[in-house]
Amino acid sequence: MISPRIDKLLTNVDSNYASVVVAAKRARQINSYYHNLGEGTFDEFPPPMVDTISKNYLTIALEEVAAGKIKYEYR
Repeated sequence: MISPRIDKLLTNVDSNYASVVVAAKRARQINSYYHNLGEGTFDEFPPPMVDTISKNYLTIALEEVAAGKIKYEYR
């Protein structure tokens, strides 16, 4: 089951597609942050912006979208 629910995500994004794209990009950034953390170079990727017990990077990214921590714009 997806956590957080899709209705909470849609309050901060335009569509389901936008939530998928934004969360996937942020999950890759979180993955890179944790990967570079062991090497001591984590300046270019921000750490997770919400407190969570989840170890899944996509779930952390979706929680950030639901909390309104991520802003995006169309080009």
